[in-house]
Amino acid sequence: MNVLFLKAVALATMIIDHYGAIFHSGENIYRIIGRIAFPVYCFLLVEGYFHTSNVKKYGKRLLLFAFISEIPFDLAFYGNVGFAHQNIFFTLFIGLSAIYFLEKKDQKYNFDKRSLVIAAAGILAMVLSVDYSIMGVIYILSFYFTRNFSKKRQLLYMAVIMLFTNLMSSPLQQFSLLALPFIYFYNGEPGLKNKFLQIMFYAAYPLHLLLFYLLNK
Repeated sequence: MNVLFLKAVALATMIIDHYGAIFHSGENIYRIIGRIAFPVYCFLLVEGYFHTSNVKKYGKRLLLFAFISEIPFDLAFYGNVGFAHQNIFFTLFIGLSAIYFLEKKDQKYNFDKRSLVIAAAGILAMVLSVDYSIMGVIYILSFYFTRNFSKKRQLLYMAVIMLFTNLMSSPLQQFSLLALPFIYFYNGEPGLKNKFLQIMFYAAYPLHLLLFYLLNK
């Protein structure tokens, strides 16, 4: 499974999740399938950090789509525009920013500075009330800190971390472990790669939310 395949899995399961949340809120099967999406996105974010040629450009792209997606996100899930809950792009941006500061050479071996970065990312996620909140930051940074482990060891650690972290959410969140087999078979290859596909994977998020809002209305 290459990057393109994992992106397709994450996108498809996320859309299924959102479809269930908006149109079939009482049916858990959609939400169970949807639990696959976020861990895969977190894993791809960490991989993306280490493979991108320009981290700052990557971050700007995440932030741009965070603002583009906010109105469709609010309308789809709440029916109006507000600041009670921010979309997943903000979560990913906070996670990417934390990795960026953790990777800075002057603090790679400074425990105090690294702890401050981790704490700041978690607090910011809670204050801004981003999707998945501090749990999202924990997922991202856990993939970051275990990146150099063997694949089996990494996923074993991730399974334990996710099991305990998921306790702060709904019982359905435990099904996020279904994402780990997909990550296990990741082969490190990018797959088909071009600018159009890259933008479409970003644009699919606000577009499907806007479509769901219009259909629901």
